[in-house]
Amino acid sequence: MHPNVLINACAELVRLTLTFEHPADAVVSRFFRDHRGLGQRERAALAETVYTVLRKKLLFDHMAPSGSGPKERRLAILGYAHWQDEEARRTNPQAAHGAREFLHGALSDREKQWLEQCDAVREDELLERHRHNLPEWLAQPLKEQLGDGFWPLVQALSRSAPLDLRVNVLKEKRPEVQKELAQAAIKSVATPYSPWGLRVEGKPALAKLPAFVRGAIEVQDEGSQLLALLLDAKRGEMVVDFCAGAGGKTLAIGATMRSTGRLYAFDVSGHRLDALGPRLKRSGLSNVHPAAIAHERDERVKRLSGKIDRVLVDAPCSGLGTLRRNPDLKWRQTPKAVEELVAKQTAILASAARLVKDGGRLVYATCSVLPQENEAIAEAFAAAHPDFVALDAGEALAQLKVEGAAGLCSGGETGGRYLRLWPHVHQTDGFFAAVWTKKP
Repeated sequence: MHPNVLINACAELVRLTLTFEHPADAVVSRFFRDHRGLGQRERAALAETVYTVLRKKLLFDHMAPSGSGPKERRLAILGYAHWQDEEARRTNPQAAHGAREFLHGALSDREKQWLEQCDAVREDELLERHRHNLPEWLAQPLKEQLGDGFWPLVQALSRSAPLDLRVNVLKEKRPEVQKELAQAAIKSVATPYSPWGLRVEGKPALAKLPAFVRGAIEVQDEGSQLLALLLDAKRGEMVVDFCAGAGGKTLAIGATMRSTGRLYAFDVSGHRLDALGPRLKRSGLSNVHPAAIAHERDERVKRLSGKIDRVLVDAPCSGLGTLRRNPDLKWRQTPKAVEELVAKQTAILASAARLVKDGGRLVYATCSVLPQENEAIAEAFAAAHPDFVALDAGEALAQLKVEGAAGLCSGGETGGRYLRLWPHVHQTDGFFAAVWTKKP
C-alpha cells in the first residue's frame, strides 16, 4: 500500500473513532470488515496509530493546530510517528525515533517540517496535562492515591498491554504449551503470579494455532486469572460467576473445578454470553451453565439463595484499569457515569451475597482503579452485612502458593486485605478484589 493511502486510511479511522459514539475496538473491527482488502501489516498500522492517538490525545491536540491540512490527518501522522518511535525503542532503548522513510513518503515538505518541529518539543516544556494525557477528573484522584507512583502509572498507560494467555489446566500443562508455542516461533515466559499464565512476545495471530483450536489456551490478562484463582473453587461445588460477560473467568474457574460440580454463568447481556459458546466448546468443560438474567433480582437468582459455595461478582465498572488496551475509556467515561456505576455495583453485590451458603466464599472485583468503585464498595458492604467476615486477600493467595502474594495487595489501614493490581507495578491491568466468607 502506498504510504499516502495508508495515512489517509489512518486519518479516516481516527475521525470515526474520535466521535466516541462506540467503543474504539468496535469501530476498528467494523472498519476492517468494511475494508477486507487490508493486509495484516496495514491492519496493525491502522490499529496502533488510532490507539496511540487515543493514548496521547491531549498532547496531539496541542501539537496539531500548528500543522496544515485536515486535523484528523495531522493526528494520524503524529500517531503513526509515535507508534514507530515506540517500536524502535523496544529493540534499542536509546533510539530517538523509528524508521521515518515510509512515513515521509506520505508527507509534503510542509508536513515533514511540521513533524520535525513536533519532534523537537521537549517533555519538560509541556504542560502537565499534555504529559499525562488524562482528563482532570481522573488525574487528580490518581495523584492523591498514588503520590510518587502517579507518573510511573502514566508511563505504563502510554504503552500497549502485553498479550497474556491462560493455559487450560483441564487439558494441558504450562511447560508443554510453552514448548509448543516456541516450536511455532512464538516466544513466551511464564507469568510471575498466575500459575496458569504465559506472557507472549509481540502480538502473534493465535486463532489458527493448534493449541488455541483444541482449547489449550485462552487470551486472558494475568490479573483476570488471579481473580479466578482467588475464588478457589473446588471439585464438586456449586459456583456462580455473577457477571460472566464473555466468560473468560468462567472458563478459568471451571478448569479449577476439573469440570465437576455446577458452575452458573449469569449475565444480563445474552449477546455477551453468546460469545462464551465457542470458547466453552473448545474448553472441554461440561459443568458450565450459562443463563441470561433480567437483573440482579431475577427469579433464577432467587431460587439459588443460600445454596452456593462460591460467588464471583466481577461487577460492571468504569474499566479504567484497562486503559492500556482501551484508551478511549478515559474520554468516554464521566464522573456522572461512575456515580451511576457505584449504585449498580452496590445493588449487584448485595443481591449476589444472598446466594452464598453458610461457610461459602464471596469475591467482589472490578477492573477499575477508582476507590469509589473498589474500597468504598467493599467497606460499605462489610458494614451492612455483619454475617460476612472479610478475608485477607494476600493470605488467601499465599495459601494458593502465589509468589509475592503480599505485594499484590493494598497497604494502609486495611493491610493486605484487598487485592490491588497496577499496570506500572505488576504489569497487569488494574484490578481490585475483596474477599469474604459467610459465617456458619
